[in-house]
Amino acid sequence: MRRCDRTRLVLGVGFALVAVQVVVRAVVAAAGELYWDDLILIGRAGTYPLWSADLLLHDHDGHLMPGAFVVAALADALAPLQWWPAAVSLVLGQAVASLAMLRVLWLLLGPRRTLWGPLVFYLFTPLTLPAFAWWAAGLNTLPMQAALAWVAGDALLVARTGRRRHVVSATVVTALALLFFEKSILVPFVAFATVALAYRVDGLARPVRLAARRGRSLWIVSAALLAGWAACYLGLVESRFGVPDFAMVSGLTHHGLSYGLVPTLLGGPWLWERWNPSPPWATPPIALIVVSWVAVAAALVWSVRRRRRTGWVWAATAAYVIASLVAMISTRFGAETTYELAQTLRYFADSAVIGAIAAALILRAPPRSAPAGSSPLIAAACAVAFTASSLWSTVTFTRSWVDNPTGDYLASARAALTAHPDVPILDHPVSVWVLLPVTHPHNLIGSVFSALPGRSEITDSAATLAVLDDSGALVDAALFAVRRVPPGPEPDCGYRLTPGTTVVLPLDGPMMELDWTVQLNYLAAGSGEIEVGFPGAALTRVPVAAGLGTVYARVPGGGSGLQVRSPATGPAVCFGGGPVGVVTPRQQ
Repeated sequence: MRRCDRTRLVLGVGFALVAVQVVVRAVVAAAGELYWDDLILIGRAGTYPLWSADLLLHDHDGHLMPGAFVVAALADALAPLQWWPAAVSLVLGQAVASLAMLRVLWLLLGPRRTLWGPLVFYLFTPLTLPAFAWWAAGLNTLPMQAALAWVAGDALLVARTGRRRHVVSATVVTALALLFFEKSILVPFVAFATVALAYRVDGLARPVRLAARRGRSLWIVSAALLAGWAACYLGLVESRFGVPDFAMVSGLTHHGLSYGLVPTLLGGPWLWERWNPSPPWATPPIALIVVSWVAVAAALVWSVRRRRRTGWVWAATAAYVIASLVAMISTRFGAETTYELAQTLRYFADSAVIGAIAAALILRAPPRSAPAGSSPLIAAACAVAFTASSLWSTVTFTRSWVDNPTGDYLASARAALTAHPDVPILDHPVSVWVLLPVTHPHNLIGSVFSALPGRSEITDSAATLAVLDDSGALVDAALFAVRRVPPGPEPDCGYRLTPGTTVVLPLDGPMMELDWTVQLNYLAAGSGEIEVGFPGAALTRVPVAAGLGTVYARVPGGGSGLQVRSPATGPAVCFGGGPVGVVTPRQQ
């Protein structure tokens, strides 16, 4: 076959494979819904101006990700609290990453049919699936995957041609990836390793020194970029690195590799478990785990015996996986951490790019002997089996992933909150099946629905109680008393508050620091505004009307008494006893 015909064939099949993958991932995305951190991103995007430091430079659980907040803000502006803009961004991001992978494989292998093997692995491996399906995770990892492949390709072109435009391209792409995920700091290192290992398998002398010299301009610019970014990151993000005990290290490592990453090399895990509201995690059969480890060992032996100078490729790949493990274990361990965390696969998603590049480098290496005549048939059979296995894992993951109550909850809540926009609603948490209290204050409806147009005003005080129940419907609510303010000492008044003073409303017992609601029963001499809260905590402004009245106010904090303050121009108010506790749906 002539070279031009072979080129058209290899590229044509490559583009067709990418198209098939994008269609498969589009089906997965269409079945998804907003989930967990997605609502936190959207809530902050609706609360703060787009270009504000409070939004862009927010420390999100150890992540500095201004690019993700920009995308979330634009998506929510386009269709507030709807899934389809997020799904479109995921599919587009996956398409870009897949085309970048095709490009770097082409630069490593040229118009050879062996290119299809690493490409099929990257396109269909379930290793990248959980991070793709979850929008917040996809906003982190998809730009990084694209950057790993693209910058590695640019580094090869810089070393080959020395052209400045490839230096500019690599620098811009690295900078963009860093706006989405701090782990993208590894992108230039992977690019350097790709060039050096390509020289190594080609048999060139002193490959590391040669890669450093030929790509010097790119490495200098990348070092300056990383230094500037690291300074910003360290100044803005609270360190979460720690040293866990040996049991935690060994447990997360075993579960991350044996139950997580390694079975995906054969298209596993096939099976997934899920306990809402957690994400799915891989639960491969023991037989698949054993066969997968045997396959890794066999591939290692085959490549070392059949391909020249491939040992360092394996070493570099293992080093990257170990770095991912260290990053996960040192930042996510804790008393509440379960080993299933490592089986969610999202901490290893970018390793799929590394695995595909490593496979291409091994295939680039010269064989020690002439290949057997049946090897193309064996390779085709392996590719078909891997793809079928991966697609089955994709089907079972999607079945688990669609078990997500968030979509129905948001649809009902949007309708409820916009039905009577003139009626204010006391701020309160969303359903625990949507966001757990550990995400406070991002689990409050005032945050989640901050960008919803035409909704009721969500306030810190209200004259009536209503809450969104677990289905998202707005229902009447009651205050479940944890403590009470006893009747006051003054006859016919209780606790007297005069303008410009502060009075303490004692409780019949101490309260731990949480988000509480107090029922204030009052008699006001006139209309105005007072402030109420626990000592040392933020005070809540509460409007009062002349005469007898009742108002409910959110009072975060804790203690044995509440402070009520009236400004100098405020009203004189008498307070009676009342409950302090949590708002719950009223029992029908």
